Amino acid sequence: MANEHLKTYLNDHLAGSVAAVELLERLSDEHDGTPLHPFFVELRAEVLADRQELITLMSSLQIDESKVRKVSAWLTEKFTEIKLRVDDPAHGALRLLQALEVLTLGIEGKKLLWRALAAAAEQTDSLRVLNYDRLQERAEEQQRNVEAVRLEAAKESLAEQRARSQKHI
Repeated sequence: MANEHLKTYLNDHLAGSVAAVELLERLSDEHDGTPLHPFFVELRAEVLADRQELITLMSSLQIDESKVRKVSAWLTEKFTEIKLRVDDPAHGALRLLQALEVLTLGIEGKKLLWRALAAAAEQTDSLRVLNYDRLQERAEEQQRNVEAVRLEAAKESLAEQRARSQKHI
C-alpha cells in the first residue's frame, strides 16, 4: 500500500478531474451547435483519458478512490456554476472566460502532478508505470488550446464591457 501522502495527493487530483469533466460537459452543452462545441467535446475526452491514466496508477498502487473527495469536487463544480451564472446570467463571454480560467488552473495542476510523479518515480519503482513526459506534453497542449479560446473570450468580454460603458457616457 502506498504512503498516506501519495494516497491523499492522487485522490485530490482525481477529485479535480471530476470537477473538470463536469465543467467541460456543461460547456459542451452550452455551446452545442457552435464552433466551440467540438473543442469542448475533445478536451473532455482528453481529460477523461488523463483521469483514466491516474486511475490506472492508483490501481497499480492499490490506492482506493476517495468517494468523499469526488463528491466534494462535484459540489465545488456546482458552486462554481452558480458563481458563473451570477456573474454572467446571459451565458456570455465573461462566463466563458471565467470557466476557461478555471480549466486553465486545473490543467496547470495536472501538469504539476505529472511532473511531481516523474520526479518521485526516479526513486520509487512502483511509480514507473506511466509515461509522464507524454502526459506533461498533453497537458501543455491542452493549456495552449484553452489559452487560445480564453484569449478570444477575453477580447469579446472586455469589448462588450467597453461598449456598454461608452453607451452610458
